[in-house]
Amino acid sequence: MAHLLALEPVETLDHYLATDTGGLGLKRAQELGPAATISEIDASGLRGRGGGGFPTGTKWSTIASQAGETRYVVCNGAEGEPGTFKDRALVRANPYQLVEGVLIAGLAIGATETYICLKASFETELAAVTRAVEEFQEAGICSDCKVTIVAGPDEYLFGEEKAMLEVIEGNEPLPRWLPPHLHGLFSTAPQLGWQATRSGPGHAAAERSGSPESAGGGSNPTLVNNVETLCNVPHILARGAEWFRSMGTAESPGTIVATVVGDVVAPDVGEVELGTPLRSVIDAVGSGMRPGRTIRAAFSGVANAVLTGSALDTPLSYEAMAAAGSGMGAAGFIVYDDTTCMVDVAYHFSRFLSVESCGQCPPCKLGSGAITERLEKIETGAGTNDDVDVIVGWLGHVTDGNRCYLPVEERIVVGSILEAFASEFDEHIEAGSCPRSRELPMPKLIDLRDGVATYDERFWHKRPDWTYDPE
Repeated sequence: MAHLLALEPVETLDHYLATDTGGLGLKRAQELGPAATISEIDASGLRGRGGGGFPTGTKWSTIASQAGETRYVVCNGAEGEPGTFKDRALVRANPYQLVEGVLIAGLAIGATETYICLKASFETELAAVTRAVEEFQEAGICSDCKVTIVAGPDEYLFGEEKAMLEVIEGNEPLPRWLPPHLHGLFSTAPQLGWQATRSGPGHAAAERSGSPESAGGGSNPTLVNNVETLCNVPHILARGAEWFRSMGTAESPGTIVATVVGDVVAPDVGEVELGTPLRSVIDAVGSGMRPGRTIRAAFSGVANAVLTGSALDTPLSYEAMAAAGSGMGAAGFIVYDDTTCMVDVAYHFSRFLSVESCGQCPPCKLGSGAITERLEKIETGAGTNDDVDVIVGWLGHVTDGNRCYLPVEERIVVGSILEAFASEFDEHIEAGSCPRSRELPMPKLIDLRDGVATYDERFWHKRPDWTYDPE
């Protein structure tokens, strides 16, 4: 069943081309042509693995149908969601399938140029992708294609697709208003009244083409797909849409690469068939719970509502997770056992989001900061019912005017903990202390190998302006 995570790392192009599907996906895409390639991806039912689960074929066809001759492909490998390590695991296991997927996407939408974006701190992954691109070019497989590898900042918002385009253009990771298919890379089209620039390849292409964009500026529609999404593409083209649909569920076909960390025996990354119950995923990937402990809560990153112990039989599919009141996210599961203080978990997650907020939308920055302060008061025993009221009030307004999903995450994850564990907040306020005090790491992963998760300890030194306290 597993096809994305190779048992042994694929470290050369020759090794990759000697596998069952290496290079065959791109060859078939070249035979089919752009339209039929997109149709095959659409027929497979592949959904975006970055968190949203949007149908990949629909996304590709939307970009391909846009007017103008300048389009781009961007691979989002800026993995920063707490509890998630699957994209880095995929690149370590086989960077060649990713590069092939990027090339197929570029062919399908008629891209002028493609970009692969990783954080500069992902040194192992940057080296692997760079090697893979160079070998593809040296072998003549993509001698005329232009693939640019971008080493970006460590900020969480670098992984937000609109902010990622800003980074590629040399700016800070501050999300734009409009999505990439409407306002893409190097766009010369005005965005909501902003002054348009007249520089960059988009404008030049519009001038050459004599198209309507030359007067008002080109929008340069840009396709942004996650690493795991693009890794699936060569296998689908090589083996066919029906092969992919033979796994998973009708609405969520295929496999998914899941990360399981937290209070488990051995944190790890593993590929499982969609539709597998969450409890089984925790057992298979994370080796289950520590002896004598039970699951109190699980989170799919910090973007979705908490899943309590009663929801562990929920199948891992987009539709089932939504029906359970949560979401798939990037399938990075943070698991907490029955010794965990959930007020402390809410504080951890809220602090992460408040610090990573860029500040362009004042209700997001102010609201997430105020929520974090009140959660800290409650957790340390200094809280009152007024603090809960302030949290609830801000949860209703933190998303006002938001240009990205971060404040929605704040509202969903903190609100769900407050609802599911309301009695625990009462306990803290009444007792004036934490009844389940223990030191919890912030599950922002730096590394994950051999059953050991290495978390970013610098998180606690990061300030809301993205600078760091002296350590």
